Amino acid sequence: MNSLVEFMWLTAVALLWGGTNPFLKKGGTGIQKVKAQTNIVKQFVCEMWFLLCNWKYLLPFIINQSGSVLFYITLSKVDLSQAVPVTNSLTFLFTTVIGFLLGEEINKETLVGIGCILVGVSLCVLDYNENKL
Repeated sequence: MNSLVEFMWLTAVALLWGGTNPFLKKGGTGIQKVKAQTNIVKQFVCEMWFLLCNWKYLLPFIINQSGSVLFYITLSKVDLSQAVPVTNSLTFLFTTVIGFLLGEEINKETLVGIGCILVGVSLCVLDYNENKL
């Protein structure tokens, strides 16, 4: 990772991915009630129809996928060895925080995990920048 700007792009990707995960979970509520006959293909089509016609799922999905496009663009400027751990770990962090803001409970183990994530990402970025210079 060459600069703070690249780190900010990766953080934006993580926010788009992690910030939409709780909304995708809420928007997908009710898919269990979708029942087709015994045909697995019909069941799949019915479930896809349910999700595509549900704006509470579709809107977060589109925002989430815009994060994937941004990640793809960012990969042209950032080393993969830094992009993946930073983005994936921060995605978990944002998922937890947004889920908490939406009413999900957080236990002590989750808070310890968040602390470990922040320390780990910081160490990765610092180590990479030291070795790059």
